[in-house]
Amino acid sequence: MTDTPTSTTSQSASPDNWQSLVEPIAWRPSDADIERSRLMAFMRRHGVASYEDLLRRASDDPAWFWDAVPDDLGLVWRRRYTQVMDSSRGPQWTRWYIGGQLNYVDTALDKHATGKSAQHVALIWEGEDGEVSRYTYADLLQLTNKTAHALRALGIGKGDRVGVYMPMIPEVVAATLACGKLGAIYTPIFSGYGADAVATRLIDSEAKLLITADGFYRRGKVVPMKAAADAAVANAPTVEHTIVVRRVGASVPWSEGRDIWWNDALEGQSDVFENESTDAEDPYMLIYTSGTTGRPKGAVHTHCGFPLKGAQDMAHCFDVQPDDTLFWLTDMGWMMGPWAVSGTLMLGATLVIYEGAADYPNPGRLWELAERHHVTVLGISPTVIRSLMAYGDEPVKRHDLSALRVIGSTGEPWNAVPWHWCFEVVGGGRRPIINYSGGTEISGGIIGCATITPIKPCSFTGPIPGMAADVVDDNGASVRGKVGELVIRQPWPGMTRGFWHDPERYENAYWTRFPGIWTHGDWAAIDTDGFWYILGRSDDTIKVAGKRLGPAEVESAAVTHPAVSEAAAIGTPHPVKGEAVKVFVVLKPGIAPSEPLREEIMAAVVHALGPALKPESVYFVTQIPKTRNGKVLRRLIRARHLGSADLGDTSSLESPEALEAIAQAQ
Repeated sequence: MTDTPTSTTSQSASPDNWQSLVEPIAWRPSDADIERSRLMAFMRRHGVASYEDLLRRASDDPAWFWDAVPDDLGLVWRRRYTQVMDSSRGPQWTRWYIGGQLNYVDTALDKHATGKSAQHVALIWEGEDGEVSRYTYADLLQLTNKTAHALRALGIGKGDRVGVYMPMIPEVVAATLACGKLGAIYTPIFSGYGADAVATRLIDSEAKLLITADGFYRRGKVVPMKAAADAAVANAPTVEHTIVVRRVGASVPWSEGRDIWWNDALEGQSDVFENESTDAEDPYMLIYTSGTTGRPKGAVHTHCGFPLKGAQDMAHCFDVQPDDTLFWLTDMGWMMGPWAVSGTLMLGATLVIYEGAADYPNPGRLWELAERHHVTVLGISPTVIRSLMAYGDEPVKRHDLSALRVIGSTGEPWNAVPWHWCFEVVGGGRRPIINYSGGTEISGGIIGCATITPIKPCSFTGPIPGMAADVVDDNGASVRGKVGELVIRQPWPGMTRGFWHDPERYENAYWTRFPGIWTHGDWAAIDTDGFWYILGRSDDTIKVAGKRLGPAEVESAAVTHPAVSEAAAIGTPHPVKGEAVKVFVVLKPGIAPSEPLREEIMAAVVHALGPALKPESVYFVTQIPKTRNGKVLRRLIRARHLGSADLGDTSSLESPEALEAIAQAQ
């Protein structure tokens, strides 16, 4: 049963208009939803009367909650921990499951690959060209074990870093799990990145091995990867070998002695492998996320962190169970890729991965895939919905989505029209949209919805169990009914264990605004009924179709062009992508603006970051607004470019004329 919405405005969520998004409840759980729920079973087992009581108890006593979660998830411990958490070094450096030995792959794969679940389908892969492969848990274990032996033969062991720059093909799952089996630390890298972005991550992580592919298919064309991988490795002296999957059969450059074909590496390897014993706090993944300044941040995640938090979110928010089939439209280089792999498999469910575009070769491709593989939990971003709804209802309605039970959403805030279209047309007005927001450094969600709580359009029910989230004013005091900063008042296992070789940057990024409290960098608000809304970034980070991008990365790419003296990048609202990248450049003396030059600068950014992050516009300006100490004031650039009447505090601006340069930019 649904309540009639009062508005279907297309207005996007923002700090200025968030109350326009508040609508009546659109979905309520049925008795069947509640009785099926893993979360409800968890609450009953622990004598918790209501969802609100659970949130309160978990927030007040995190040690109790995070002691209960591993048993709820059925984690396999090689040695049980003796202490749940230790915050003696401060909340920002909390250690978890002290004394415990946990290799997450024991739970994600080996546990399910024997006995009655061995023949349960673990992985379904679909290529854009229509090729489909299915792997049972037993099949995936054999492939992963061979991969682990192949990596070991190349000298990879516990603690070594491995770059994984691959498309969404079965081998990327095996490579991910194989690194975990070895106790190695893998670094997932977005398949659409250019050579510079790949090299940055390989250099910073000091990767010993890179796993890549000859290419993949995108909109019917081959996207080459090997040349970009080679260019990246040329600048990454720690990389000793490159393993290459032959996906498209393209002719690729080859370095004898360094490059090895995947099939050759696996040939003759045993399909039996003894997983490395790892401490719960041993790192398993180093994943890079962009910030507002400087190089990308290497978030360090542990065996007891990211995998546990992701699986808990899947279980408690999305109610994923062994009879579910989850498909999340993502790339392994974004956190939702590793999240989908570890979480789905730890819960013994079936994971679907897809190589290509959601609307190729026809607008119904995504819905066709969901029908063909009986997807029960479908994860998409508002950007994808905004693009697919342009094709109308018919591509959805021609497919049987009766297996679909839950729609998941993350990446950026919703606006009302696409939310209602997704709910009514895709979900038939019966399936919940589980809104989910957090981040790479979180290991999943801070706030979300659940299948046992009512849902308002575009909103979140509130904090995910175990996340002591709050919305605060400039003084750190809780606020309701107005916009504030999203913060987290208690530590949790999924929090990053700092940034790779840069603990000070980690502390400055999250813990200095309100000491002892994690400040996430999102604007948020809570309405009078207690529903939460995310209203965009309170820092400068740009989100393009859910992909977080640091302006410094764009600016660094732009100034590689010999005509560019300096650059500033901002994100501005976009009806499909959420945000679009715009770049303001100052040319070197004696160089005149021109259209060909504008295109060359765009090409320089694409070369460095990949076509998915191509700027929408490049503007020529005479100067860029900065503080007296040289910090670029992107907030003011954005406000002036968008014509805002209220520029806020401009006291730190060195040159008022610079703002006029932005206003007059061409």
